[in-house]
Amino acid sequence: MPIIRPLLLATLMVSSLAFAADTTPPSPRDTELEKAKTAIARKNWPAAQAVLEPYTAANPGSADGFNLLGYSLRNQKKYDESLVAYKQALTLDPKHKGAHEYIGMAYIQMGQLDKAKEHLASLDKICTLSCEEYRDLKKAIAQVK
Repeated sequence: MPIIRPLLLATLMVSSLAFAADTTPPSPRDTELEKAKTAIARKNWPAAQAVLEPYTAANPGSADGFNLLGYSLRNQKKYDESLVAYKQALTLDPKHKGAHEYIGMAYIQMGQLDKAKEHLASLDKICTLSCEEYRDLKKAIAQVK
C-alpha cells in the first residue's frame, strides 16, 4: 500500500500539469494576430490595420505581422505603404512565401509587372517543387498578359 499512494500522487500531479498546460490562455501576441486575421477574413481592412500597426510596433521582429499589415494596406489601395510593410517582412524573413506573393500582387496592381516577376522568381527558388504562393502569383501575372 505505501507504494500505491506515491504513485497515485505522482499521477495526479502529472495530470494536473497536463491540464494546466492545455488551459493556458494564448499569449497577447497570438491574440492580437488572431484579431487581425478575423478582421481580414471579414475584409475589414481598416480594423486589421488598426490592430496590426501597434502590433508591429510592439513586435518589430514579426515578419507575419508586417506581411498581414501590408495585405490590409494593399486592400485599401494604399500601395506605397503596403510595399514598406512587405519589404520589412522580407527583410526579417527573406524566404517568407506570403510576403513574396503579396508584394508581387501589389506590384501587379501598381502596373509594375517586372517587379512582380522578380518575386515570382524568388518563390520559384524558395518553393521546392511548387507552392500555393508561387501558383497564385504566376496565375495573377498570366492574367495580366
